[in-house]
Amino acid sequence: MKLILDRDLCFFDIEATGLNVVRDRIVQIAIIKYFKDGREPQELSLMINPGIPISLEAILVHGIQPKDVANKPTFQQLAQKIWDFIGNADLAGYNSNRFDIPMLMEEFARVGMEFDVTKRRSIDVQRIFYKMEPRTLKAALKFYCEKEHEDAHDAMADVRATIDVFKGQLDKYEGVDYLDEDGVRVEAPIKNDVQVLHEFTNDNRFVDATQKLRADVNGDIVFNFGKYVGKPVGETLYEDRQYYNWILNKEFTSQVKQMVKKLVREYEKGLKAKEKENGNNE
Repeated sequence: MKLILDRDLCFFDIEATGLNVVRDRIVQIAIIKYFKDGREPQELSLMINPGIPISLEAILVHGIQPKDVANKPTFQQLAQKIWDFIGNADLAGYNSNRFDIPMLMEEFARVGMEFDVTKRRSIDVQRIFYKMEPRTLKAALKFYCEKEHEDAHDAMADVRATIDVFKGQLDKYEGVDYLDEDGVRVEAPIKNDVQVLHEFTNDNRFVDATQKLRADVNGDIVFNFGKYVGKPVGETLYEDRQYYNWILNKEFTSQVKQMVKKLVREYEKGLKAKEKENGNNE
């Protein structure tokens, strides 16, 4: 199936030292880039020296040993190559909204590169699967493609399996309605359209992968944790600079830090605009 794209689209998968998107590091990344002009996809697969120990739990999952990455380049040495390969493409993966995207953002942030996802759309193939047929990637491949996933948790094998599952989902759910938890019917939400799938696979109530910030009923971004839970982020942090600095210096994801800085700037800009307007009216 030919993907209908209005922007390049990168499917990617990460294997890491563990599951903590802030503390852990990438040991392998694989990317397959589809181009909006229809030319053949390009692939990039890299092993990375994380600079920290790989947890036993992670090794048991992906099988990558410390000796496998001991002589590999660090992320800092590979960051520009990965950045240039992705370019301004939209992103897609399996559980990518909660793991791969925020972890990649953290790695870029550590080397002083702000990987902005606010202008990118993302498709989480797992979200389509969990909404339509709750299972795992291995089961998804079997269900949609009648294939066995032989090399599970090798990043390139996983990203290939993710693409196969995604194409299988587009075929299987063409014209199929979705009934949500509240009984609301969504007419044929699975389409060969990145914008439609972005909206279907992302929970717009939360604005970051760790769900520290969310949108309230009015669409305002509010805290989803701590002493200011439910309070507007921009206004609150503009007034409480100590709390603002605490967030910027503590172990929050770079996505959260980018968002709070943006919200404070927007709130401050709005205040100045009001002051100017009031001054003109006097």
